[in-house]
Amino acid sequence: MDLDPADLGRIAEALERMAPPPLPAPDFAAAPAFVWHVAPDRLEPVPVVNRIGLELLVGIDRSRDTLLDNTQRFAKGFAANNALLWGARGMGKSSLVKAIHAEVNADHPELKLIELQREDLPSVGRLLAHLRAAPYRFVLFCDDLSFSHDDQHYKSLKAVLDGGIEGRPANVVLYATSNRRHLMPRDMIENERSSAINPSEAVEEKVSLSDRFGLWLGFHPCDQAEFLAMIERYCTAYGVTVDADTLYAEAIEWQATRGARSGRVAWQFFVDLAGRQGVRIG
Repeated sequence: MDLDPADLGRIAEALERMAPPPLPAPDFAAAPAFVWHVAPDRLEPVPVVNRIGLELLVGIDRSRDTLLDNTQRFAKGFAANNALLWGARGMGKSSLVKAIHAEVNADHPELKLIELQREDLPSVGRLLAHLRAAPYRFVLFCDDLSFSHDDQHYKSLKAVLDGGIEGRPANVVLYATSNRRHLMPRDMIENERSSAINPSEAVEEKVSLSDRFGLWLGFHPCDQAEFLAMIERYCTAYGVTVDADTLYAEAIEWQATRGARSGRVAWQFFVDLAGRQGVRIG
């Protein structure tokens, strides 16, 4: 069936009305950090980021120094690597990313932090299109990144790590955190290797995804001395005074009831302690 030009024009107008409006140019000067949302696409400014000071992170000195140096070089316009922070839960992976951004942003306000949810990875190409031409530098932050057996989101992540034919924008770097070094469960790797026609190729695409991060920073469970040092650092920073023997006894009892020692457990104990002492920390 042939359509006359008038009909074609009406169809085109209808399709244009159905299409989502283009994302307006964000005001990146409005905030130090943003959160990327989809449906519709938008960058929501975050004027005050939920984070703690870099000086309060104990027991991760090597990872701190490496990521800080990488971020400072990136903020100055020099070459820098994408970074994967992997390892034990509650040991400060996401806290370190946010704290380092605050540290570097103080001297380089053009460095912006953009949080990207794993579920929104398929939209990352549209996000990069908005960041590519902006006169700022961006740390994309994807927290708690991992992939299941039938998850195809990892293919979208390659757009950030490799950049496809256009290449990754020079003003964008990705920092991701994960409890898994290879971003997928070990039992899933073994299952795919044992059932595949070509075991070596079965999981290579997913496992090699972590190889695309230039920096691998490992976070491991802390010992008791580090656990207590974390709590002492919090007490000093927030002016909480308590007898050392009492502090250690209560802290050890607290971690025993939780069945674990970590930076998160240390902070939770300190919050309880500060509340009992009538000290405001927020």
